[in-house]
Amino acid sequence: MKLPEKTAREYREVIAACKGLFEKKTRDYGTAWRVLRLPSITDQIYIKAQRIRTIQDKGVNMVGEDIENEFIGIINYSIMALIQLHLGNSQEEELEEKQVLTYYDDQVETTISLLEKKNHDYGEAWRSMRISSITDIILMKLQRVKQIEENKGATLVSEGVDANYMDMINYCVFALILLKSTQHG
Repeated sequence: MKLPEKTAREYREVIAACKGLFEKKTRDYGTAWRVLRLPSITDQIYIKAQRIRTIQDKGVNMVGEDIENEFIGIINYSIMALIQLHLGNSQEEELEEKQVLTYYDDQVETTISLLEKKNHDYGEAWRSMRISSITDIILMKLQRVKQIEENKGATLVSEGVDANYMDMINYCVFALILLKSTQHG
């Protein structure tokens, strides 16, 4: 169930750029994000996804940061959420940089594993998607996460919040790969 070589390479390149930014911000701010409860992280992701959609709809970017940076932010906040899920509500807010980067890598590997399974079933269908559709799917997944959070994590037949965060990571990686290919191709 391995990813096609090109997809695996492109995926790893995107994640390396995201991790590089995450690592620099960890040096600047430590792990201050550990104070955030999951609904707060979800709302941070929502803000970024909504900004992407607004820029796509209006065709104007007043702040100056491009949508690529917002997709990267969604990836990193989703990984933070997965780390929070893994660690639980710990009083240990400040983590050592080396430890938090290990947690980051662990969540990336779990997310890639999910992608390999889904890519096996769906093929490379994402390569034919529009970036605007990817944005909409991310916003839908955020609505699902919010509903699960409102239900205190209970679901009847649906995936939990972890699978939705992983899907958002993967869709953002797809968007960044597609954006790069349109810029260079």
